[in-house]
Amino acid sequence: MSSFGTYLIGFVILIVGLAFAAYLLNVPSTWIAVGVIVLIGIGILSATNRTKMRDPSAGTTTTVIDDRRPPRNPPAV
Repeated sequence: MSSFGTYLIGFVILIVGLAFAAYLLNVPSTWIAVGVIVLIGIGILSATNRTKMRDPSAGTTTTVIDDRRPPRNPPAV
């Protein structure tokens, strides 16, 4: 299983536990549903952010030198 799937399964278990705790505390079911929806969104965003592939060339820059252009400071003759 991918790390994305594993992360989401763990997050869903956390959400179910929190929703059950809210139910035991007599929180209205509308607010439990709102909390579950928000937490699912946060879980998907954080799972995507933690498991996205890093671009190995993202931190490197390439300088292109144009050989047709004369140098800025020509050597003294």
